[in-house]
Amino acid sequence: MSPAEARSMIEALADGVDPETGETLADARPLNNPQLIRALFVAARALEEMERRDKRERVQPDNAGKSWSDDEDRQLLSAFDDGASVKELSTRHGRTAGAIASRLLRHGRVKEDGGVYRVGG
Repeated sequence: MSPAEARSMIEALADGVDPETGETLADARPLNNPQLIRALFVAARALEEMERRDKRERVQPDNAGKSWSDDEDRQLLSAFDDGASVKELSTRHGRTAGAIASRLLRHGRVKEDGGVYRVGG
């Protein structure tokens, strides 16, 4: 069962609905307990956050968060000096555009101006 399926079932129970049939749960004593209802909603929100986190982790490039080797730095700077775009460099190095811009800033190839990276002075 996926977190999304579990969340759907928990939300249905918290709303007093049978997750399998969609019918209202009449006289379901445990589900009439306000603390249990709150707990179900908290669990549903936690599963929702877990889904968002998993989705973010899936879309990260292969090398996101990894250290840069001296060789990779040399390749990055050489390609940038030869005119490669940040997008090209991102793909080539398996890094985010932000990581590329940050690395270029660190090596003095770009300057930061109010959160915008500019080539040259």
